Amino acid sequence: MTFQRARSEEQREIRRQAILDTAAAMLDEMPVAEVSLNELSRRVGLAKSNVLRYFESREAVLLELLDDFLESWLAELAEELAAGIEADAAPEVRAGRLAEILSRSLAGRVVLCDLFGAQGGVLEHNVSVEVVKRHKRSSLTRLATMTELVRRHLPELGDGTQLFCLLSLVSAGALSSYVPPPPSVLAAYADEPALGVLHLDLRDALRVAFTSALVGVLPRA
Repeated sequence: MTFQRARSEEQREIRRQAILDTAAAMLDEMPVAEVSLNELSRRVGLAKSNVLRYFESREAVLLELLDDFLESWLAELAEELAAGIEADAAPEVRAGRLAEILSRSLAGRVVLCDLFGAQGGVLEHNVSVEVVKRHKRSSLTRLATMTELVRRHLPELGDGTQLFCLLSLVSAGALSSYVPPPPSVLAAYADEPALGVLHLDLRDALRVAFTSALVGVLPRA
């Protein structure tokens, strides 16, 4: 891919989107930690200095992708929750369905979970205050959307809904760092099967975490 110099706002926006699309394609091939600015520049057909005209760092590109992926996921989650939770079911039944749908949905979006896992320790470094502020404002908007979705199906959570949603996303990022295990860990499990109890399936781990959190905050009869 090669570009002429962008001379209009429309051309600049096309260039920005091409950078984002290229970074997204890279994340389908490799984890966040392996996405480099040099390789991104090479694939998009721009000098690194030109990529930096649109995004101040690799981390800034990935933060914007995180927001884009989160927005898309929430739109799909709304449909999954509407189809999977019966409004007249008992609170504990709806809580169980919510935990199951959330865990299945997040476990199926490995790249989104990888970005969540890298957010605090990697992506929010090497970016300016303005980029952080823009990202955090967007994050609050997405969190409000998720909170409203969850509250719609489990109003019994009340004021704890936002905290549950935030911790769910943090948990998805943290747990996804263990999945899949590196080859050395898999070899250790094969050599000593008793160690396999430490092996995590992301969907199962998330379901247990979400169920435990929901049961803990539901009001007692």
